[in-house]
Amino acid sequence: MTRESTGLRTQALGDGDAVLHLVWADDRPAALVGGTAADDAAELAARAVQPLVEVLAVGHGRAAGNLRNTATAVGVRMRVLQVSATPAADGAGRVVEVTQEDPGAGLVALTRLELRGGAVRATTTVRNAGATPVHLQAVSSVALAGPVGDRPLDAVVSVEGTSEWVGENRWEHVPLVGQGGLVDLDLPRHQHQDGRGAHVVASTGTWSSGTRVPSGVLTTRAGDASLGWQIEHNGAWRLEVSERLTRDDRRVLALVALGPTDIDHHWLRTLEPGQEFATVPVTVVPVAGDWQAAVAGLTAARRDRHHAVAQDRPARSDGRARAPFLVFNDYMNTLMGDPTTDKLLPLVDAAADVGAEVFCIDAGWYDDGGDWWDSVGEWEPSTLRFPGGLHEVTDRIRDRGMVPGLWLEPEVVGVRSPLAEQLPGEAFLQRRGQRVVEHDRYLLDLRHPDAVKHLDTVVDRLVDEFGVGYFKLDYNVTPGAGTDHATDSVGQGLLEQNRAQVAWLDGILLRHPDLMLENCASGAMRADDALLSRSTLQSTSDQQNLVLYPPVAVGALVSILPEQAANWAYPQPGMTLEECVFTLSTGLAGRFYLSGHLDRMDSARLGLVVEAVELARANEDWLHEAHAAWPLGLPGWSDPWVASALTGPTQTLATVWRRGGSDEIVLDLPDGDVEVAFPRAQPGTPWQIDRLPDGRVRVRVPHADGGPQARVLRVRHP
Repeated sequence: MTRESTGLRTQALGDGDAVLHLVWADDRPAALVGGTAADDAAELAARAVQPLVEVLAVGHGRAAGNLRNTATAVGVRMRVLQVSATPAADGAGRVVEVTQEDPGAGLVALTRLELRGGAVRATTTVRNAGATPVHLQAVSSVALAGPVGDRPLDAVVSVEGTSEWVGENRWEHVPLVGQGGLVDLDLPRHQHQDGRGAHVVASTGTWSSGTRVPSGVLTTRAGDASLGWQIEHNGAWRLEVSERLTRDDRRVLALVALGPTDIDHHWLRTLEPGQEFATVPVTVVPVAGDWQAAVAGLTAARRDRHHAVAQDRPARSDGRARAPFLVFNDYMNTLMGDPTTDKLLPLVDAAADVGAEVFCIDAGWYDDGGDWWDSVGEWEPSTLRFPGGLHEVTDRIRDRGMVPGLWLEPEVVGVRSPLAEQLPGEAFLQRRGQRVVEHDRYLLDLRHPDAVKHLDTVVDRLVDEFGVGYFKLDYNVTPGAGTDHATDSVGQGLLEQNRAQVAWLDGILLRHPDLMLENCASGAMRADDALLSRSTLQSTSDQQNLVLYPPVAVGALVSILPEQAANWAYPQPGMTLEECVFTLSTGLAGRFYLSGHLDRMDSARLGLVVEAVELARANEDWLHEAHAAWPLGLPGWSDPWVASALTGPTQTLATVWRRGGSDEIVLDLPDGDVEVAFPRAQPGTPWQIDRLPDGRVRVRVPHADGGPQARVLRVRHP
C-alpha cells in the first residue's frame, strides 16, 4: 500500500502485524522505518531519521562526526529517482527497487528489497555515474530507523551470539541502554542530532562466525515486537545499532548492516566512472512477537532462500527429492584423523548395520608421513594407510548401501605438499608479494584460474574414481584481513576471494547434482547463510566433551536450520548407558550426526544407537518442517539444566539435559500428552514427567547419581 501525506510517500513492505515502511519525498533520502501496518504517514516521516543507504567515501566523509558508518555525507545527500515494485520471478513475493542519486559524489544507488512472507532481503548496488573515480570505504546493505517500531531505547534488547572454537553459538540478551553502550547523552543540549558511538557486532577475516554469529534479534523486553537479522556473507561484516534524534528531539534506534568496511576490515573499493559495487545480502524479519518468533521467521526465510538457490541446480539423478539423511563420520572421539583400511572396514559394517546412509572418511586419508596437517593439497590417497587401495574401503561402503564420503580442506595447501611449488605464486593469497602462511598452510586464492582448476580436478577425480558423493569441507585456518594482490585493498581482495569461493561451490554442484556438501570450519567457524545455502549440513562444533556440547547444540538452532544443524553423537563402548543416552540425545536435538566405535559395542549400547538412528530417520521429513523453541530460554555455558525443542505440524520433540544441580526443572512446552521418546527403556530410575496446573511441564530425576543424564521428550499435538 502506498500513501501520500503533505508531499510524503510511504509504502508498507509486508502485510502482517509488523512491517517495514518505505518513506521518501523529494527533499530527503529514502528511509525504511519499522512499525505496524496502521502507522500514520506523518509519524513515519518524523521517525525516518536514518537514510536507507549509507556510503562512506574518501573526499566526502561524514556529515556529522562519529565513529560509525552512518550520518555519511553521501547518505544525507541521496535523493530518490524512482521506486518500482514488481512480482518476484517465481511469483512468490515481490521486489521493490529504490533508485537514488547523490550528484555531489556522482553516485547512483539501487537498493533491491525482495519481499517473501514476512522477510525482506536487501542488497544495494552503487554505480559511479560521474566523471572521476570514487573511493568507497563503506556501503550499507540496508539501514533501518526504529527496527522494532516506536519503542523507548531502554525497552530494547539485542539477542546476539558469540563463538569460539568448541564453544560456538553462545547467546545472550544485551540491553542496548547500559550494557550495550547506549546511554542518554542529552544530545539536544549539545545541539546534535545523534551521538558518535554505537553498539557494534562485527566479525573479521574468513571465519564469518568465528567470533560473532552473523545473525541475531532486536526485541523488546515486553516481547511484543522484534526484528530478526542475518548477514549472508562468508567473510567480514559489521552490524551497528545507534541512537538518532527526530526534529522534536525524540530518540530513535537505527540499525545498519554492512559487509566489509574500511575501519574494521581494511576495505576500500575504487569505482572508476561507469563501474559499480554490490553489497553483501542482508535479510531482516519484523514480527509482532518475541525473539523466538523472530527466529521462527528467520528459519522460514532461510528455508525459502535455500530452496531458491537449489532451483538453479539440476535435479538429483537418483530421483530423490532430498539427499540421503544420516551420516556416519569416523573422526570425532573415534579415529581422530588416523584412518586405515583395518580400522575402517569394521566401522563401515557397523555403521551400515545401524542404518547410516553416508560413511565419511575424515582427515588423514591422504597422508603417508604420519602428520596430515601440513601435507594437505594434492588429495591423493595414502598407499601406506590403504595398502589395497582406497577403493577397498569405498567399494565396501557402497556394497553396504551407503554413499562414500571424504574429508577435504580444499582452500589450503600444506607447506610440505609438492603442490606448494607446482602452482604459481599468484594462486595463493599474498601480502606484499609474499604468500600468507597460517599454521604451516598456504591459502589458495580462488580468484586465480589455476587454483580453481586444481580444485575442480580434485573433486571430479574423487567423484569419478571413487564414487564419492559427500565431501566434508573443512577450513581450519584464516588469512586475517585478506590479500593485497591485484585488488584495491586487502579487504576488497578478501571480499573477492569470498565470492570466488561461493562461485566455486555453485560450479561443482552444477556438475555433480547428487553431491552432498558438509560445511565445516573447525566446527562452525564459518556458519553463514552464503555457505549454508549451498550445504547439506553444518557441523555445529568440534567439542569432544559430551557434557559441554548441549549449550552449543541448543544455541546452534538460533542461526542454523534444524535439518542442517549436525550435532555429533559419539557413543563409545566404555561409556555408561546414561552417557550413551546423553550424547545420542545431543545428536537428536538437530540433525543426527553419528560417530563412535560402534564395532566394539555390546548389545545394550548398540541397541541405544539403533534406537536413536530409528528415531532420527523416522522424523527426517518432519525435521525439515520444524522450527526451534527454547523451553528454558537460551542457556548459559555452565547451566546445570539445558533444553531445546523442535516443533512441527504433528509433534514437539524436546531434548533435556541434566548436567548437575537440582533434581527437577520446569519447562515451557506446548499442550498435549508428554512421553519419553528416547530412550524407550530408561536406564536406572525413570524420569518423572507431570503437567502442572499452569500448563508447564515438570521433569524430575529421582535419586539422581549426579552424573550427566538426558532424555528426548515427545509432545503429541492435540
